[in-house]
Amino acid sequence: MITLTENAAKEIRKVKEEEGMPLDVPVRIGIKGGGCSGFTYTFEFDSKMTKMDLEFQSQGIHILVDKKSHIYIDGTEVDWSYDLMDRGLKFKNPAAKGSCGCGTSFIYDPQEKQKSLPTLPFEL
Repeated sequence: MITLTENAAKEIRKVKEEEGMPLDVPVRIGIKGGGCSGFTYTFEFDSKMTKMDLEFQSQGIHILVDKKSHIYIDGTEVDWSYDLMDRGLKFKNPAAKGSCGCGTSFIYDPQEKQKSLPTLPFEL
């Protein structure tokens, strides 16, 4: 699941209004290879859903994530920073081992994700 903070949702709505875009147009969040740390987050407005997409709702915003990206960003919270030197989207990814200084790329650590999974009270 991917979630948005109140601040992120507010800024996304603001951009949609400024661009004259319908408020129901989904945002697409994903990743691609590159950046300082290995993977870079992607964020765009996209109303074309495919069979490879997962759908989420957060703060009244429709979110699309392709299934491949979801493996790397499941559990991510997208926030908005109002800091003067660091304004914009911020991704809080529980599976990220580390990120670059600007916060737009990350190193994926599947072990971190495993640590956050609950343990079963019985053996399978």
